[in-house]
Amino acid sequence: MASAKIVIPCYNEENRFNADAFKSFSAASHSISFLFVNDGSTDKTQLLVEGLQLFDPIRFGTLELEQNRGKAEAVRQGILVARDSHPNYVGFWDVDLATPLEAIPEFLDLAESRPELEIIIGSRVKLLGRRIERRRNRHYIGRVFATVVSTILDLEIYDTQCGAKLFRASPNIYDLFQQPFYSRWIFDVEVLARLIESLRGKNLPQAKDIIYEFPLTEWCDVPGSKLKTRDFVRAIWELLWIRNRYTRAPR
Repeated sequence: MASAKIVIPCYNEENRFNADAFKSFSAASHSISFLFVNDGSTDKTQLLVEGLQLFDPIRFGTLELEQNRGKAEAVRQGILVARDSHPNYVGFWDVDLATPLEAIPEFLDLAESRPELEIIIGSRVKLLGRRIERRRNRHYIGRVFATVVSTILDLEIYDTQCGAKLFRASPNIYDLFQQPFYSRWIFDVEVLARLIESLRGKNLPQAKDIIYEFPLTEWCDVPGSKLKTRDFVRAIWELLWIRNRYTRAPR
């Protein structure tokens, strides 16, 4: 039975935290547990995650950061703590459950059937028969952003920013999280850039061969996102930094 530890970064999520959804979620064919990283919240988030831990201390764990460090650092520290439980897979998922928890077993089934894959990324592709509800302006900004990222990384990728990702638990993957990220919001891109850099020039499968974009069946935009307009401006500078830091070596 495949085991997975899913990191859930949380910052002031009292009004968006659906504890009942976590309690009722089950996947009989997999061993899935969660690590909630409370990123210096000032509301009742910590009480909510502690309540889940009391409900089922095997399935739910908590990591409390005393000060707000941002989603990138919360995920990074969570992944490194998750490593100690020796799961087959690690990942992170947005606490608002825009991507339903029921997608996690689908990710795991794919990973088990495709042992060459190291990273599975949720992709919000609006197709007939799928429920992808995203604000129109965010969709168009996302398309422009993804085009720029694809150019910078030289990697044809549709959606880097979906908050649903699964990684095969391997030393190479954990190495991607050893050092703090420069990016506060687009650390997902920095993870991919680090992976590409780690494989460059080596006689190993390259990023395009070990990353899979999983078209989600359901994704619904949940009000209350911490992402603001100014963060899109910051993302431009972070992309430039990533380009200069990770993509300057000759291909």
